[in-house]
Amino acid sequence: MSNEVRILGIDPGLRVTGFGVIDKRNSLLTYVTSGCIKTNEKQSLPERIKTIFEGISEVVAANQPNQSAIEKVFVNVNPQSTLLLGQARGAAIAALVMADLPVSEYTALQLKQAVVGNGKAAKEQVQHMVRRLLQLPGEPSTDAADALACAICHAHGGQGLGGLLTQGFRVRNGRLI
Repeated sequence: MSNEVRILGIDPGLRVTGFGVIDKRNSLLTYVTSGCIKTNEKQSLPERIKTIFEGISEVVAANQPNQSAIEKVFVNVNPQSTLLLGQARGAAIAALVMADLPVSEYTALQLKQAVVGNGKAAKEQVQHMVRRLLQLPGEPSTDAADALACAICHAHGGQGLGGLLTQGFRVRNGRLI
């Protein structure tokens, strides 16, 4: 049985959906690929949803991940934007489920905590840490970085750099006892 797992991370968006694929072997993370699926704003909503679904399906077929992770939708000031984002996210999840992939979900706070160690980190900090953690030659785009951060967060069990090892310890009210 192999210790290696391939994880597809997704940062959903109606205009741009980021994706990132990493391999995890024991505690070593290796970059595989990343990019963005862009939709045409002049197309109808159903056509844009189809583009996202087909794009994620192509990424899955090309990279054969074992697991997937996607960012949870946050409630926006604009309810219409939140609904549209939710539909884009639904298209991505449908593509993952159709490929029989297990889907894990993480909040933006969890992603930032796992990668940067600070849940309120700026996008630039996430980009920089993703670059360092995966030893990339350059900064990934913000959407690809967020998707890779999602995969990294999943690889670290949702904990990452900000996680506290509690195995063998008892924790009460956030303190070791």
